[in-house]
Amino acid sequence: MHYKKLLILFFFIVYSSCTSVSVNNDIRIIEKETFSNKGFTLVYSNILYDEKIVSNKLQERELIIFQRNLKKNTQVKISNILNNKSLIVKVGKKTKYPLFNNSVISARIAKELDINLDEPYVEIIAIPENSLFIAKKAKTFDEEKNVANKVPVNDISIDNLNDTQKVSIKSTPKTKFSYTIKIADFFFEDTAVSMIKRIKSETNQSGKIKKISDKKYRVYLGPYTNINSLQKSYNSINILEFDNIEIIKND
Repeated sequence: MHYKKLLILFFFIVYSSCTSVSVNNDIRIIEKETFSNKGFTLVYSNILYDEKIVSNKLQERELIIFQRNLKKNTQVKISNILNNKSLIVKVGKKTKYPLFNNSVISARIAKELDINLDEPYVEIIAIPENSLFIAKKAKTFDEEKNVANKVPVNDISIDNLNDTQKVSIKSTPKTKFSYTIKIADFFFEDTAVSMIKRIKSETNQSGKIKKISDKKYRVYLGPYTNINSLQKSYNSINILEFDNIEIIKND
């Protein structure tokens, strides 16, 4: 009798364990986040390739971006945050480009999104492969391709100015330049405080903490009111080798 009770208890524990694994797997899948990043893009020109600022070429008519965090052929939505225009494009081959930039885009993408090179602020969101929305958008672009690839990009000129490029696109309304560098969000304030100390000791930058909610503490740098100071600070913290630093526009 005692043996039977132990046997029943054993099977109950095993069953419970199996159920827990299944539930945990579901939770992990549900909570898995899609990659996204906000930052400043770089509009490709052959000058950037010739001067080895960008390691691969990009045709001006291509609906392709270079993005260091995503694998080749990943479908992404790229949005001009300043005017809410967006496109569905693909990620090209692995390419080296300035750490400050979150992507490199073609001249065609820059034109269609009305990118302002004084403030080329974009958001990149990876789209799941099984998205029907992506399939429809991709089809639309494929149908345009035969015509669009034969049409030159108008209203864009590229010049070399002290190792940088300038792309003149139709003027867009100027907004106040004010950005912060988001290092990471943490569940516990103590962890955020430890990160602040690390940033100070390893980069001499003064980080700050913003309480987003009871279980979310953001470590950030800034604000910055010009792109030069923003880029300098961004480059200085790259020695910390964080995976996904973001640049956030302040309201």
